[in-house]
Amino acid sequence: MGEHPSPGPAVAACAEAERIEELEPEAEERPPAEDHWKVLFDQFDPGNTGFISTGKFRSLLDSHSAKLDPHKREVLLALADSHANGQICYQDFVNLMSNKRSNSFRQAILQGNRRLCSKALLEEKGLNLSQRLIRHVAYETLPREIDRKWYYDSYTCCPPPWFMITVTLLEVAFFLYNGVSLGQFVLQVTHPRYLKNSLVYHPQLRAQAWRYLTYIFMHAGIEHLGLNVVLQLLVGVPLEMVHGATRIGLVYVAGVVAGLLLQLFTLTAVPKGALRVCLRSLAVSVADMTAPVVGSSGGVYALVSAHLANIVMNWSGMKCQFKLLRMAVALICMSMEFGRAVWLRFHPSAYPPCPHPSFVAHLGGVAVGITLGVVVLRNYEQRLQDQSLWWIFVAMYTVFVLFAVFWNIFAYTLLDLKLPPPP
Repeated sequence: MGEHPSPGPAVAACAEAERIEELEPEAEERPPAEDHWKVLFDQFDPGNTGFISTGKFRSLLDSHSAKLDPHKREVLLALADSHANGQICYQDFVNLMSNKRSNSFRQAILQGNRRLCSKALLEEKGLNLSQRLIRHVAYETLPREIDRKWYYDSYTCCPPPWFMITVTLLEVAFFLYNGVSLGQFVLQVTHPRYLKNSLVYHPQLRAQAWRYLTYIFMHAGIEHLGLNVVLQLLVGVPLEMVHGATRIGLVYVAGVVAGLLLQLFTLTAVPKGALRVCLRSLAVSVADMTAPVVGSSGGVYALVSAHLANIVMNWSGMKCQFKLLRMAVALICMSMEFGRAVWLRFHPSAYPPCPHPSFVAHLGGVAVGITLGVVVLRNYEQRLQDQSLWWIFVAMYTVFVLFAVFWNIFAYTLLDLKLPPPP
């Protein structure tokens, strides 16, 4: 998969430029990458104006056309034609030749004067199995044809989508181990010894910090694990192939943490007396602060919610097949899983007085998906640090996490909550 013999524009241009005798420095004096582009840029800008004409830039691309991927060459030519003043500044030149796609790069293409005249990626014939798979992933996740072509030419499967696959294998391995240990695979959570596992989050054991993450490796049963694994593989793996393990892992872990912390969150100012009792009951029913938590639903719902929201926001651009039907199926599956979790939560417990695991983590995952997740998926190959909306949601998430941590410390005393005994 990803066996593309054509190098990216930065590699091709660099390799070709190094063959030019007048630009070839001695091996021991070779300048850094950006200095190399500066040397090349100065050849076209003898007056040191900081700009070169788009005509010269087109000539450079034409001279390297045999070494450039055809789709990437289209992108670069579209950018050259989009400059109404007929000039390209040095920073744009470096971004292009270094394969850095800034916001100005995207806007220049989208607002360019030249339309891409070649056929769509979907219409190309003679692709092998791996190329068809990469093309399918591009159409599943990216709303713009120019991004799909760029991804198709850039993807090398190095590194592979290791994060989602590793998490999924670990979840399956822990489930099988617990199933053999407990002698039960369906509704494992009803086994009297289930909560004794050191990975489950339990409110009485909240001082054991590792439980805030390890609870994702414990599932209520094969019916719980099955849907999470299917969604992780069908949605999470393609998203990781496009956006990378760092970004998708960030959304996934943020959903996991938010799903647990939302359970700890409740109302802030609680008066004494009868109203305090009423509000305490409301807080427990909404935030479910006394119940344990298991399963990776927070992370899964974060990814799926972000993907579905991205499809809705870019409806006309998304070219995945049967998107309306598939969205309906995804929403039905998520609703059924949430309904199962709610039913199980209020089902008579197998280990009274401790209730069955909470369902609130699902809601925390959705909240992360439609905020942080959407920003990540909308900015393919763009620097998130340059997005003001990204920092707004990061600040909101940070405030939420800090507040939830302090609330976790003081809320149980403030509300006089009686927690079930530890398992």
